[in-house]
Amino acid sequence: MTSPNGPLRVGLGGPVGAGKTTLTAALARALRDRLSMAVVTNDIYTREDAEELMRQQILPLDRIKGVETGGCPHTAIREDASINLAAIAELNETFPDLDLILIESGGDNLSATFSPELADVTIYVIDTAAGEEIPRKGGPAITKSDILVINKTDLAPYVGASLEVMERDATRMRAGKPFVFAQVKHGKGVDEIVSLLAKIGGLPLPEAVS
Repeated sequence: MTSPNGPLRVGLGGPVGAGKTTLTAALARALRDRLSMAVVTNDIYTREDAEELMRQQILPLDRIKGVETGGCPHTAIREDASINLAAIAELNETFPDLDLILIESGGDNLSATFSPELADVTIYVIDTAAGEEIPRKGGPAITKSDILVINKTDLAPYVGASLEVMERDATRMRAGKPFVFAQVKHGKGVDEIVSLLAKIGGLPLPEAVS
């Protein structure tokens, strides 16, 4: 099923603690029996996210690569993506049948975007507990990402966040682009994210193995 253009490359961004690694793991579990896939994670000074995914055994260890950006996480996904591109090239060489590569950024802010050279589709994750005002603050991550995931909606009552307000503001700021309310840790919203990813990325998905 490998595309002649190579694997679909999906960038996952979001602030520290929003649930990027949890979403990466959930997507891998949902797709690993249907596609040939791999993961690249970005951390500033460690490879902690990659190690966490390895501990969870979401994929064979050689399909997970951690890169240490050594500085601003934005640079490694936007201005100078060479360290990520090198990791992708190595994965492509090792697994020439790859259909999908997930690229998880380091913790970033609402101005974060992925270089088009690095990611074909972008997903941005925000945390409901960070405040209902996040969608209306805008920024390229909110307005330009292909899929916005409003995660940890179960925490809304505890922090006084209104999901209705977040839905209204996300609808206005995203001007028709999709967003998903999710509780990724509990599996809620993951199927919808997978469906959107397949549609936007032009990724034909075989039926799930029961």
